[in-house]
Amino acid sequence: MNIYTNKFHSQEFEKIEDFFKILKVDFSDLQYGRWRAIGKDFNACLYNTGKFVIQGKDVSVIAQNFEKYMNISTISTLTQTLQDSKNDLYFREYIGTDESGKGDFFGPLVIAGVYTNDLLSKQFIELGIKDSKKLDDKTITKLSAHIRNSAPHSIVVIMPEKYNELYFSFKNLNKLLAWGHARAIENVLNKQNCAYAISDKFGDESLIKNALLKNGQSITLEQRTKGESYIAVAAASIIARAEFVKRCDELKHKYSIDFPKGVSDKVIQTGQNFVEKFGRENLKYVAKMHFKTINVL
Repeated sequence: MNIYTNKFHSQEFEKIEDFFKILKVDFSDLQYGRWRAIGKDFNACLYNTGKFVIQGKDVSVIAQNFEKYMNISTISTLTQTLQDSKNDLYFREYIGTDESGKGDFFGPLVIAGVYTNDLLSKQFIELGIKDSKKLDDKTITKLSAHIRNSAPHSIVVIMPEKYNELYFSFKNLNKLLAWGHARAIENVLNKQNCAYAISDKFGDESLIKNALLKNGQSITLEQRTKGESYIAVAAASIIARAEFVKRCDELKHKYSIDFPKGVSDKVIQTGQNFVEKFGRENLKYVAKMHFKTINVL
């Protein structure tokens, strides 16, 4: 793993960003920073302090091109070791959690947790782990297998019947989500001690903290907007989505109906077909009954 570091004045921030826009990379939010640029074989981070970092398998070429673009005569710092920063959780030891199925009328809610450290994060970067929403189902399934085979993890699957029972009990989606995220964190802690956890932000942090049991009470938990920019959260999003797709396929084979994702006219039509074939009383086994979609079925 190579790391290039440098320091820039705020007046140069726009020019730095323009360089990576030319490369057509993905940008994501960065804690205490301006942005994180995610390329095929590297990650670049620009912090509010002006600190700039490129890290990847071999960043010498991109670092040289970057310095030519910035009119810098020599590469400032290029090392072969991982650097731990208080301002960047990218390689710290922590658990990331995310969910899949929250916005889908049909199918379960799946919440996953993945533990990472510096070595695992390196492996995840090399595999091309990123937010599952940017990947197709085939790639997600392949990456999910790698993650599950290499890292301590947990997958909490709440099938529609159980989901509807829990929603009736909690009467609030964020409380249900918090319960699931807390279970995922607890399950990972049973396999691997860890002091820190990050989840994608969906509500008040206290909801998850209050749902944690004995093992999780001492953990430091933070919810972050666009949490998938953190590698463990991205990994959790992938294994959660892979499990969601798998469970939807199981429902498809059980009822001989292809249940579409999300909420759309196609979803409504499928729901009407299901009711006609199996009865409205059986919708609770395949769908989330608090969705407004239920009113037109």
